Amino acid sequence: MSTEGSNLHEAWPWQGGWLQTARACQSPNFGVRPEGACIDLVVIHSISLPPGEYGGPEVEQLFTNRLDWTAHPYFEQIRGLEVSAHFFIRRDGELVQFVDADARAWHAGVSCWRGRDQCNDDSIGIELEGLEGQRFEAAQYATLARLCTSLKERYPIAHIAGHEHIAPGRKQDPGPGFDWSELQTRLGWMTQCFPDSTLLFTPHQG
Repeated sequence: MSTEGSNLHEAWPWQGGWLQTARACQSPNFGVRPEGACIDLVVIHSISLPPGEYGGPEVEQLFTNRLDWTAHPYFEQIRGLEVSAHFFIRRDGELVQFVDADARAWHAGVSCWRGRDQCNDDSIGIELEGLEGQRFEAAQYATLARLCTSLKERYPIAHIAGHEHIAPGRKQDPGPGFDWSELQTRLGWMTQCFPDSTLLFTPHQG
């Protein structure tokens, strides 16, 4: 699914916490949000398995606890890891949903943003298929913008940040290849919604 050429300011429909335009691939790695949690943060990540390889089933297998740890030497480094995100956007713009957006996905880890710890409690995690520091595809930005628009329609989204911002020193994704200015332009949201105006840059070449 690609949203190139579509109206990015039109929200997609929901059924409960499931986005109807996403392909559902339910993960067992989730929990209940704390009572009274205000879901006002979107966290952007990047992931590829094996690192730098795209298009395979491994990310979905990881998030659903079905990854064959012996299939690639790198997988031994993450053996037994139980994680998830709410959404995953592939290089071609396809959108996959793993966790009900009303529930708590396991994507942020030890984290802090807008004066609050434990960002899993009140955030939506979105994984982009890619390698941290590298560039992302136009189709991914299109889907991401439409997804954020749909999230803001349903939840009081007021902040958007990268994993690198909520867990500095521990995480580096999505990294300098992610174009924050592109996302802001597509969304038309105020700069206060983003990590810092100095982060709105054109990504590094290469």
